[in-house]
Amino acid sequence: MFAVIETGGKQYKVKQGDTIRVEKLDGEPGNDVTIDRVLMVADGGDVKVGRPVVDGGSVKATIKEHGRGEKIRIFKKKRRKGYTKRQGHRQDYTELEITGIEG
Repeated sequence: MFAVIETGGKQYKVKQGDTIRVEKLDGEPGNDVTIDRVLMVADGGDVKVGRPVVDGGSVKATIKEHGRGEKIRIFKKKRRKGYTKRQGHRQDYTELEITGIEG
């Protein structure tokens, strides 16, 4: 059984026991989270596709940890103008462990 969920503007294919990194969510490590934006649920040959979400579908997960991703370096330059700009960014994330799928 697997599901396709949407959180943080991105879609993830998950099944029970998976660990995924999503955009930062509120909550402390160890807390349970319910994700209601379930776009599809498949159990063998039985497939439910939502329009846009599956009615009564939800995915339960446990927050494992919060963290920050690797640094992304941004470098801008305009040739022959003496213009350079350097910038860096680290995105916050939440690591989730999927504990159950309903739908």
